[in-house]
Amino acid sequence: MDAVSSATGTSKASAGETIDAFIAAVTKAVANGDAVQLVGFGSFSQGARAARTGRNPATGEEIRISAAKTVKFTAGKAFKDAVNV
Repeated sequence: MDAVSSATGTSKASAGETIDAFIAAVTKAVANGDAVQLVGFGSFSQGARAARTGRNPATGEEIRISAAKTVKFTAGKAFKDAVNV
């Protein structure tokens, strides 16, 4: 929050509230099955992981792992380019 606060010239409290509101909006949208795309940064979307059989590493016993929803993030081109400079 310090970086956002200094970059925008706002207080840390204001920057924190803005970041928290953004995270809440993205979380709500993805939880509802919508994709959120931030041009140049990336996109967040919902994925699915199928049920499967796993093993307890301590006992070797087979266990059932239930299906779950996942969150996927795909980095945008500008973000990838900035990282790979």
